[in-house]
Amino acid sequence: MLEFNKIWGELAVLEVKKALNIRQLGNKEKLPMDLLLLADPSREMVMAYAKRGECYVAEFEGKVIGVYILLAARPGIVELANVAVAKEHHGKGFGKRLVLDAIQRAGRKGFKSIEVGTGNSSISQLALYQKCGFRISGMDRDFFVRHYDEAIYENGIHCRDMVRLSLDLEETTCKG
Repeated sequence: MLEFNKIWGELAVLEVKKALNIRQLGNKEKLPMDLLLLADPSREMVMAYAKRGECYVAEFEGKVIGVYILLAARPGIVELANVAVAKEHHGKGFGKRLVLDAIQRAGRKGFKSIEVGTGNSSISQLALYQKCGFRISGMDRDFFVRHYDEAIYENGIHCRDMVRLSLDLEETTCKG
């Protein structure tokens, strides 16, 4: 019975993943601010990088449930920003699907490297990025103290530092 439940669970996850559609947000479409603000509480910061980047949304059962933004950072390097999934869809693998989609798109666009930054207190995000092949490449000490008016707490930890991670797209098989 245990084996059946495991297989049934895996099949259910596969069906959910097949039903997920990730696409670029159209120019005339409204930004999903409710989701974008889950990953970054500053509306000003979100608007600044949304204006400079390309926004991608994940749709499930006709509803936008996830988002990320790709920003050209420097020659050959793209930044993955604002990865977010609606809270009721956490734990279903959608965040990983968004990150892997971003990696594939960045590779197809010819970028050599993809970078992402997250807070020192973002435990599950740090694990997710590393599971997707990213490696810690640096830290911007007191980033969130300098750039945000209000203190951010997550997982009972004061979010102060930006942990930077990167993935060499020329070495990964996730380019698509």
